[in-house]
Amino acid sequence: MTGLDEFNELDNAAAIQALLGCCSSSRWANAVAAARPYHSIHELLTESDRAVSSLRTADLRAALAGHPRIGDRRVIAGRSSPEASQSAEPPSAADGRPAVPGVAPAAGTGGLLAGAAIEHSTGWSSQEQSGVSTADEEMLRDLEEGNRVYERRFGHIYLACASGRTAGELLALLRERLDNDRETEWGVVAAELAKINRIRLRRLIGGQA
Repeated sequence: MTGLDEFNELDNAAAIQALLGCCSSSRWANAVAAARPYHSIHELLTESDRAVSSLRTADLRAALAGHPRIGDRRVIAGRSSPEASQSAEPPSAADGRPAVPGVAPAAGTGGLLAGAAIEHSTGWSSQEQSGVSTADEEMLRDLEEGNRVYERRFGHIYLACASGRTAGELLALLRERLDNDRETEWGVVAAELAKINRIRLRRLIGGQA
């Protein structure tokens, strides 16, 4: 049985639980779970993009709650934990789902895939920020300051798809985005979230990111 087959066969609660390990927006997780079965990874990724595009600001804030800051020293040292997520805003109460990692698998659902999503999600941020792990102390301090400036400007953490990007590239992108207005920046956040979700979905079903 392939990962995609297993994902298709999970009951709804287990599928949502697995998806929350990729993205802590329950609206996104519910939408992607509801569109099963998927006949290819392309179908799954296309539906993920569609679901991200439909997220409202509150949903995007819920998604941000599942991500640590870019350059978080615990994350780049491979010590990702629920406390490493330092969102400037808590998850929307309307979202109704806890941030992941750290949430227990849904009782009675079984399935190795759902449990694996929770287990592996704690290391995904560390893998995605591997390009930051080689940054020197000065660059890490610059990233920390950049995060503070960004959060004062927009009221939420700086989210960027860090995979394949160096600390310098991520800092330069942050500084460029400081010129955006709030509406434009939420659009950029959604686009970066879509990229991250694609990478994590490939990992979830056992494909290559």
